[in-house]
Amino acid sequence: MKPDKPSTGGQWMRSVMARHERPLVRYAARILGDVDRARDVVQETFLRLWESDRTGGEDHLAQWLFTVCRNRATDVCRKERRVMQLSEDHGQSTPSADPAPPAVAERKEAGTRVAQALRTLSASEQEVIRLKFQNGFSYKQIAGITGLSVSNVGFQIHSGIQSLRKQFKALGLIEAKA
Repeated sequence: MKPDKPSTGGQWMRSVMARHERPLVRYAARILGDVDRARDVVQETFLRLWESDRTGGEDHLAQWLFTVCRNRATDVCRKERRVMQLSEDHGQSTPSADPAPPAVAERKEAGTRVAQALRTLSASEQEVIRLKFQNGFSYKQIAGITGLSVSNVGFQIHSGIQSLRKQFKALGLIEAKA
């Protein structure tokens, strides 16, 4: 049986959870298609962190957490053999304080269009784009999380963005360059 961690370990764990819980839940919910199951996976991720004695090494902590979370969510999907369904509600960000109603409507409409466009990409392209732009990971970190090569991550992000750009031009959301 392991001895209890010092009280600073509990404080460290609370700060890690405060910093990473929401992004991990959002990430797991995209994989699982369900926020409740995503919360369970994230809880297991933090439990594994606590049991792993990883009280140092902040440099790679986020990558480690996302990797463990992804692996656990993938295991849950395999076990339940459910098809991933991405909900538009999960992809929209919270508007800033007191925006004007037209701005809120515009933002929601743009978010819906972006979510629809993202759904046309392959699952792998969706995942690497979200890891890059929603969570701010580097190509190397994304490669570590997904098990892809760094060059493949770059290719998939580039390919996905090109596809999104074409869709946005066709919808008139961005202007075509002359």
